[in-house]
Amino acid sequence: MDDFVCNKLTEWNLSEWIQIFKDHKVDKESLYCLEDHHIAALIPIVGPQSKFKKRLKLLKEEQNTTDPETSESSVEVCPSTSKTNDKGKRKLDLKGESSQSPARKRPREDIRGKKTEEVILSDVKYIMRYVHQKLPKQDDKLNKFLKNNIEDLETDKREVVGVFGKTGAGKSSLINAVIGVKNLLPSGSISACTSVMIKVEANMRNPKYEAEIEFITKEEWKEELWTLFNFLGDNEDQEKDEDYQDSVEKLSVLYGEEWKNKSPENFMDKKYFREIPEFLDSKSKILTSDTAKELSAKFVKYTRSESKEEDAKDVKRLYWPLVKCVTVRVPNNRLLQHVTLVDLPGNGDRNKSRDTMWKKVVGSCSTVWIVAEINRAASEKESWEILEESYSLMGNGGECRQIHFICTKSDSLGRSGNQSAAGVRAQILKQNEQAKRKVRAEFSKLKDIKKQFSEECFKVFTVSSKEFMRKKCLDPDDTEIPRLQEFLQDLNNSHSETLNYVSGARGILSLIQGASSRGAADIKTAVFIELEEKLSLELDKVREPMKETVMAFKKCLSEGVEKSKSSCEKVLKSVLYPTKKGAFHMILKCLVRNGGIHKTKKGKSININMKLTSCLTDSIDEEFKKTFPNEGNSGPFNGVINTFSLDTEKMMKKECENVKLQLTFLKTEEEKMKTNLNKLIRQRKKTIYSSLTTTIEETMKPCYDRAKDIKGEGMLRNMRETIEIHVHGSKDVMFAQAKDAMMEQLRDLMLEILEKLCNTMQESIELSLKTDGVSIPDVSVELQMVKQYYNDLTKSPDDDAIICSD
Repeated sequence: MDDFVCNKLTEWNLSEWIQIFKDHKVDKESLYCLEDHHIAALIPIVGPQSKFKKRLKLLKEEQNTTDPETSESSVEVCPSTSKTNDKGKRKLDLKGESSQSPARKRPREDIRGKKTEEVILSDVKYIMRYVHQKLPKQDDKLNKFLKNNIEDLETDKREVVGVFGKTGAGKSSLINAVIGVKNLLPSGSISACTSVMIKVEANMRNPKYEAEIEFITKEEWKEELWTLFNFLGDNEDQEKDEDYQDSVEKLSVLYGEEWKNKSPENFMDKKYFREIPEFLDSKSKILTSDTAKELSAKFVKYTRSESKEEDAKDVKRLYWPLVKCVTVRVPNNRLLQHVTLVDLPGNGDRNKSRDTMWKKVVGSCSTVWIVAEINRAASEKESWEILEESYSLMGNGGECRQIHFICTKSDSLGRSGNQSAAGVRAQILKQNEQAKRKVRAEFSKLKDIKKQFSEECFKVFTVSSKEFMRKKCLDPDDTEIPRLQEFLQDLNNSHSETLNYVSGARGILSLIQGASSRGAADIKTAVFIELEEKLSLELDKVREPMKETVMAFKKCLSEGVEKSKSSCEKVLKSVLYPTKKGAFHMILKCLVRNGGIHKTKKGKSININMKLTSCLTDSIDEEFKKTFPNEGNSGPFNGVINTFSLDTEKMMKKECENVKLQLTFLKTEEEKMKTNLNKLIRQRKKTIYSSLTTTIEETMKPCYDRAKDIKGEGMLRNMRETIEIHVHGSKDVMFAQAKDAMMEQLRDLMLEILEKLCNTMQESIELSLKTDGVSIPDVSVELQMVKQYYNDLTKSPDDDAIICSD
């Protein structure tokens, strides 16, 4: 709160309310925005409230007369966010730093005079804070339930879009162009480090460009130093080996030439981390700037592996080997409101912490963008390898609904001789279509991936970030950047944060008002009995398909166990005896030290545990996708969660006014419960799917521990034999154990779903129909306001329109 508000309250003899205004951060600008329900929440006592309203009205009139710039039409924009208003166009232009001026405020009303979603959300939040304050202090069952539910109204579900692609494919330029912010992610002159994950999201805290640098721990760096020096120690004759080169690069950018003459223990000295004390203190480093370009220059040393000489003159040391993740926050960006774009390394990382985060993010992506240069998109090995390596994490092991293959630099095609701009455009568009056909044909060959992703999930885009900015030969729509922007906007719109909050608030207020009104005991009892019977029937409808799912999984996994037992030793040999020769003893040493997993800087990762589990996962993939689909709207377990219903809307027509508020609350709770269950299932299905590999990892751990202690002559042979003997002796047990672990987790999930369905709805029925809130306040005014907002958002009349019959 600023001095202006403090002085005004003192001047109006309302100084006892200063602290409340301060707590709610009411400054000069927001003072002019206050509406009646805001004022009622701030000053609930009628006397001083009336005095404040009168004084504020006079102040506004005086302000409008003396200073037109701060009249209501210009100041009543405070609770909003910026947005383009070019007649609803979703396209962004890259003029300067951003196509959206931070100074431009979103209007409180749209062109039809209706309030915008941001304003509705702000207003309803004020109402619910006021209602929370009005609730009695005692914590009986009903009051506790109401307070907890009001606090739980606020959720921020973000959609994650993962962006994959090799260095130089144009990922940074693509992201900059799509979100409409020039120079945010560095590209072109600086080569990318493929180990660092970069998240790009909206800055909801302040109007600055911000980067949060999250480091790996000191212990993790010590562990990685062992791996790096392990490759260097016995590998001096393998300087062309990529792991050797990777080790040299990481040590050189951080320690210069000093690493060549010192042992690993010396490299934790504080002198190497003077510029990043946060690393030693296990904290994140925050960088802020007024412009995207300034911020980009600041965080480059934490994300990039090398620079051109002119770019590197101010960068003495690079810290990307120590970085786990960089989160870049952009102010005033509508496309990032509920969406996070993540620039991802291709196939994870050999650092366990970074690799765990990589798997978690890939598993949380609702959409994946595979980025490749158009002139070799269909034939480029690396792009398709990324998909082949990660598809199970995205699909059955994740929540990915769409894969977008994005061919960049489409403007590089079609130029020959002195063609006119129209001729160049025609040639580019023709070659774009050819590229799309080739990429789709390549995808159709990937049979394993198509078990988890249908053809409808796969879309191809041909984009030109350069042409989108300069508009030389192609129209903006030809560059297909607007299509990607529209896709992100649709993701934001589907989030429905405002509708979810308002719908929840409407349900809670209906319960409060229903509890505060007494009478109609006989009708309430009859409805209670009817709802309990309906709940029992609906639970049976959920239970039966779940039993069928258990039987189907059991059959598939039993077949997978037998295939695994007969093929595991052959599969193991393909890993332990690779056709490519050279330094495999070092790779196997890293494999056993890292639990059977080794990540190379380029190319495919090696994972013994996943190889051994492959027959089990293959056996279950199609049934798993059917049970836990990412695509479509049917939902898990053949749609039984989504179709669960107590039919409260039908009962409203029959029972009418006496219990209408209670039934409205129950309908809201039912929808909220189904949303929460679907969220729970999305998370748990990832654990269930990965349980097969997790069980094999645990079974294999003893042999890895024995193998990593082997040294001296015959080390490679002895490590191989140790692993082979263990697999031969364990194969009759470990695959059956993996099957049992998955089945147990599946049954646990089903029991939890049924329990939550039963308990949540039973409690809600009892609270709404068996409780009389003697001391519950009247919220009829607040309920009516929220109902009106709900009607505005849904564009349909509320339940009040239902005509009651006797």
